[in-house]
Amino acid sequence: MRRLIGILFCCCISFHLFAQTESDSITVLKFDDFYALVLNNHPVVKQAELLTDQAMQEVRLARGGFDPKLEGSWDYKDLSEIEYYNRLKVGLKIPVWFPIDPQVGVERATGDFVSDENEISDKTNNQQVFAGVSIPVGKGLFIDQRRATVKQARLFQDMAEAEQIKEMNKILLTAAKDYWEWYFAYNNYLLMQQSIGVAQDIFDRTKLAFDYGETAAIDTIQAKITLQTRMIDYQQANIDRIKAALTLSNNLWNADGAPLELADNVRPEQLPTLTFEDAFLNELVEMARENHPEIRKLDIKNRSLMVDRDLARENLKPQLDLNYVLLDQPFNAQGDRNDITLTENLKVGVDFSFPIFLRKERAKLNQTKLKLIENNFQRDFAERQIINNINGQFNSLVNTGDMLIQQEEMANNYQLILAAERLNLQNGESDLFKINVQIEKLIAAQSKLFKLRATYYKNIANLYWAAGVVNLGLLVEQ
Repeated sequence: MRRLIGILFCCCISFHLFAQTESDSITVLKFDDFYALVLNNHPVVKQAELLTDQAMQEVRLARGGFDPKLEGSWDYKDLSEIEYYNRLKVGLKIPVWFPIDPQVGVERATGDFVSDENEISDKTNNQQVFAGVSIPVGKGLFIDQRRATVKQARLFQDMAEAEQIKEMNKILLTAAKDYWEWYFAYNNYLLMQQSIGVAQDIFDRTKLAFDYGETAAIDTIQAKITLQTRMIDYQQANIDRIKAALTLSNNLWNADGAPLELADNVRPEQLPTLTFEDAFLNELVEMARENHPEIRKLDIKNRSLMVDRDLARENLKPQLDLNYVLLDQPFNAQGDRNDITLTENLKVGVDFSFPIFLRKERAKLNQTKLKLIENNFQRDFAERQIINNINGQFNSLVNTGDMLIQQEEMANNYQLILAAERLNLQNGESDLFKINVQIEKLIAAQSKLFKLRATYYKNIANLYWAAGVVNLGLLVEQ
């Protein structure tokens, strides 16, 4: 009879123990598909995408300083039936990138008291066409505030792209960690669920053996305690699974912006263990030096400060602007064509100013130089931190991979030990206590295996995040 009971135990355990079967209603949420959903529909990702649009508007705003401007003024004075003056001036200014401000227009001046400088001959009906330019030959020749603003706006566009990558990677990293936490919670839940079936069968068989007088009453109590323990573990695992699924649902949204909830019939994907060589680490380090969002932002800030430095140096020069305006050339106000002459019918002027001590300009230049030095220090420190973080994450990933391989081998060894105990039980050389001990060890080993596998893939996401890889290395269609 004892041999028969042992055979019944072995058949029961062999059939139920941790056999993962899937029904047709189970849907697999693949990790890449999950990432694609986050990248395409997550509200914070869409918010990060607005940074590029904002940067484009900054460039547009800066270019507005070069928009053509239509100007006009009209002054009229009449007193005691005397027309003192009636002056009208309409013109068009066309700013260009090179420091020349062309302008063209028409002016008219009549009245008894028009000043000599504004008087226009009656021969042209008191009207005059003008066209000319203003050229800075001192301050503003190589760079001015308008050109500096446009250059910095373009740099801001590059910085916005780097900030966008940073923000999207942060969301993807959180999503990856949530996915693999759900992976562990789900598989641990299945493990605890299957362990209940094993404990229930052992309890039933032990009770049957007690009825036949083959086991002591204490054995049934021990089997009952084991069953109750497994049920408690299962309930806790179910709580953890539900919490992990709800946390994962925070990352799921549809294309219309409505939140999605993870269904109960959805399970995570089972992925194989990857292999990473030292050459991959060197590649990541070089990529980080060139394209890491934080380093890119500091490089762009450095270039922006260099624009400020060039502008500050330009402001040390004296203001010297030359104005040259042709009058009634090549057309007059009546539309008559005239020959162009550069020495007659013109207005020429020079504007000059220069602060004697240049204290404001020199202080601005020195401030910019100090900011450049500070930014370079910050960049060097950030690069060192990033590279050390990459090395640390890579080392953690490699060691976790080694631990994962050992844990898989350990779980397999526990399976072999349990098989040996089953054979001993069949031959009447083992007992319930030894079987339960081996099952407990196998459950713990498999649970730890799921935990290590989840940690391993979280470490992969951490490694890509530390290196600042776009979309954490995931290639998805957006």
